Amino acid sequence: MKIFDTYITDYLKPRLRAGSWPQGATAVTDHSARVEPGGIFVAVRGPVRDGHTYISDALAKGPALVVAEEPVEVPEGTALAVVDDSREALARLAAWYYDYPSERLKVTGVTGTNGKTSVATLLYRVFKGAGYAAGLISTIENRIGDSVEPARNTTPGVLELQRLLARMVEAGVEYVFMEVSSHGIDQGRVEGIRFAGGIFTNLTPEHLDYHRTFIEYRDVKKRFFDRLPPEAFALTNADDKNGLFMLQNTAARRYTYALKRPADFKADILEKSFEGMLLRINGVEFWTPLVGTFNAYNLAAVFGASVLLGMEPEEAALQLSKVRPPRGRFETVRSPRGKIAVIDYAHTADALEKVLQTIRELRRPGQQIITVMGAGGDRDRTKRPEMGRVASRLSDWLIVTSDNPRSEDPAQIAAHILEGVDEGDAYKTLVILDRSQAIKAAERYARPGDIILIAGKGHETYQITREGTRPFDDRAEILKYFEN
Repeated sequence: MKIFDTYITDYLKPRLRAGSWPQGATAVTDHSARVEPGGIFVAVRGPVRDGHTYISDALAKGPALVVAEEPVEVPEGTALAVVDDSREALARLAAWYYDYPSERLKVTGVTGTNGKTSVATLLYRVFKGAGYAAGLISTIENRIGDSVEPARNTTPGVLELQRLLARMVEAGVEYVFMEVSSHGIDQGRVEGIRFAGGIFTNLTPEHLDYHRTFIEYRDVKKRFFDRLPPEAFALTNADDKNGLFMLQNTAARRYTYALKRPADFKADILEKSFEGMLLRINGVEFWTPLVGTFNAYNLAAVFGASVLLGMEPEEAALQLSKVRPPRGRFETVRSPRGKIAVIDYAHTADALEKVLQTIRELRRPGQQIITVMGAGGDRDRTKRPEMGRVASRLSDWLIVTSDNPRSEDPAQIAAHILEGVDEGDAYKTLVILDRSQAIKAAERYARPGDIILIAGKGHETYQITREGTRPFDDRAEILKYFEN
């Protein structure tokens, strides 16, 4: 049994409505099926389910304490604490139960619409390469030193996240780099974590099925910076129109990075090709195998954060010259006949535009761009026409296909995408709903030297349909057709 400390006692004891204050708890959970005798059940209101409807199930298992946002009947031997925000209570309890692991780590959070995975992963690789014990929490994977685990959410649930951080402490990790999603901020998953720094990448419309308006989405992102402690750093993209807005109310130390305007960490692209870029940041030059202006922004953010965390600028540049792009982020594959495939996770109009603009800047005269793309089902539908408009405008040929349709009809998703295709671009647009056949068609249409962009799924090795989840890997598919 874990004994309560003053922090939790002072918070919850004044809110007791029934029972006597327990001395300790065996476990903490917000899932009624996982309640342990003598444990704590926190009833959380979620976007789909309300934990308060499961309190009777939880009580049948004999918890020592129930935390809820409304009074309920509890049996003798169980205490009830009524709070204004059960998410906040769960975050406090999770941090307490796992002994406040973030207090013994230097945790840097990365938020924004695009670039979160790249920046967090590159930071992990830079610090790992420089000899530091590092951890990573990302969309693709979680890493504790050299140990790799698959990720289920961009930002894990609050209990899972605190447990993961506690394991990092046990493993001797010093620096942790994690993606912080808007869902994670809004649902309180990062409450109870003391951040050493926060990074803002950029902001474009996304997740409007959840946040309803762009302003709400923007303000949720800002909330992360508003809550940074004074000793932390807040590093923002000064070239993004919302970059400085993120810093308006933060107590943290404020820094900027940019390519277009003066900044604390100013980057310049000196040379670029499909093989990489020569960059200069604050007077330090280095070659990187990463490609594109969007990656120059990512690298400037990583360089700046590395320096702010105490690394020498020359060491940061050296490590950045060695890193490879995260899987599925502008990942290039070449065929024996000279065709080039670019596999990228771009699944918003802004991300598609940045990737396609990069390809257009790098291609030689005569090289065609053939784009294969779709949009996820059961997700924000408002972005689909804009994605179609951008992809058709910037590609020589466009094949609209399925992404992860989930419970939606793939043909209906494709129809939404086609709504954005300008009439003058309709002649070069084709619909092939079978993603494998769409990739095959792109390979067949491509001539030696042409560039095939396969967008939307990136690192994913599965496809989610009405029938369930099946193995599917864009990279494996294009390699199969290249080899044949």
